[in-house]
Amino acid sequence: MTPEHKAIAGVPQFKNLSTCVKCILISGCCCLLVPLLGFLVLVVLVKMGSASSQMYPNATEWPVTNDEGLYMAYQDGGKWVNWWARDRPGVFSFFTKVAAITDMSNIPESTEALNEALPVREPYWIREPDRFGRPGIRATWLGHASVLAEVDGVSILADPIFSERASLFQWAGPKRYRPPACTVSELPESLDAVVISHSHYDHLDYNSCMDLQRRYGDRLHWFVPSGIGGFLRDSIGVSAAQVHDMVWWEEETLPGTNVTVAFTPNNHWSRRGLMDENDDLWGSWSVLGPQNKFWFGGDTGYCDGFVQIGRKYGPFDLSAIPIGAYYPRWFMKWVHVDPSEAIMVHKDLMSKKSLGIHWGTFKLTKEYYLEPREAIQELAREDPLVGADAFQTVNIGETLEA
Repeated sequence: MTPEHKAIAGVPQFKNLSTCVKCILISGCCCLLVPLLGFLVLVVLVKMGSASSQMYPNATEWPVTNDEGLYMAYQDGGKWVNWWARDRPGVFSFFTKVAAITDMSNIPESTEALNEALPVREPYWIREPDRFGRPGIRATWLGHASVLAEVDGVSILADPIFSERASLFQWAGPKRYRPPACTVSELPESLDAVVISHSHYDHLDYNSCMDLQRRYGDRLHWFVPSGIGGFLRDSIGVSAAQVHDMVWWEEETLPGTNVTVAFTPNNHWSRRGLMDENDDLWGSWSVLGPQNKFWFGGDTGYCDGFVQIGRKYGPFDLSAIPIGAYYPRWFMKWVHVDPSEAIMVHKDLMSKKSLGIHWGTFKLTKEYYLEPREAIQELAREDPLVGADAFQTVNIGETLEA
């Protein structure tokens, strides 16, 4: 990204003014509540009204592979190409059908009911800080797609969002119905790195990044998709030496450790502003320790790239796989897996144990709010190649250990 992302009085500038795009795409209504952005929304809808394939009139024939036959990220006209989603309907198409979509989310208004259905627990390190960073592999779900993973003594925070809303503005956009497990000030002192899967506001949160930078400074390394490094340097103030801008299959050793961080494919897209769709890359992360391997999926539709990840880096000891925000399927299937596809990802990765993430925090789509958890439990239990213990969900703040 460019200096257009620089902050004035703590607020990123014009390029970020269309947080509405993410909100529109995945919730279909929230930005219409902001009259001041109405004109911008109209411009975006017209621009995005056609199928995604029309963005790439000169796109190279798929697949683009390296000498190993691995799918490579590539650009057309300065835009990263997601060939798996080339036939994805545009947002204008979504709005022509949104009135017919039944909202089945049924999220309780009562805090008491939510506390019973989706309790939020205090992470174990707050009570027992000396236990944090011990050998082995484990992941603590902080809410939405935010996960704190411990891999052979190294700690990595994935897609941190601690803000009240997944938005540029804290007065508009998708709002939490479940709080995060902790604040940035309550994270362990020995945090080593952050990985970001893509630039959408519910995965790359300005306020959370600022809070992390204020607390950890140059003690923290940031591993990000190509293009996001500029945002971290210019808007957040992260020093260039701490930013690792990467493309698919690129590997780097986390400085001072024997843990390798590899950027791997997934099926998604990026946008933070009016004109920057797919200017930044997106992907998943493979964290490879001397004894254990962890995979973080971020936000993704299904694709056969997961088979390649499993073959190159698997089997994984523990994976964090998205399971929510998938209805209606005719629209969301291009960028979000549903529980049945999450099971497929688990198998492709040859994951020994998986944790369901990307659910139970923000209302982004229309499925029943507890369906991701219920469906993944049933599918895992009934699949003889998986089993209930191999793919689990936990309460926010709880830890799954492999």
